Amino acid sequence: MALKRTAAQMVDEARARIDEVETADLIAMLDDPDVVVVDIRDVRERQRTGAIPGSVHAPRGMIEFWVDPDSPYHKDVFAQPGKRYVFHCASGWRSALTVATLQDMGFAASHLREGFGTWAERGGPVEPVERG
Repeated sequence: MALKRTAAQMVDEARARIDEVETADLIAMLDDPDVVVVDIRDVRERQRTGAIPGSVHAPRGMIEFWVDPDSPYHKDVFAQPGKRYVFHCASGWRSALTVATLQDMGFAASHLREGFGTWAERGGPVEPVERG
């Protein structure tokens, strides 16, 4: 069965219209209190590889509902005026699609272009994530 658009095409289309942050730039922003790093990876991925210190975990399957102030699932962390939100996943694919969707909703956000996969090797700090 041929698809109308592949996942790779959707990621390319998203990346063409969203703000992408390089790993070194996000590392430099970590101490900025106006930057909120949002990790959309599965909890098992976080437990296996760790997380960016101070990042907010927001599972990909709930993000639209957590961001929407009219949703019964809304989270206050996404209602902070003046904050810059930078989303990430493992490779930058899921976060690109997520940020494109959030942009369509009217929520300003960026994403970590290469994802968490190269974070540590580029000098990014990692904290362990305990099994909950």
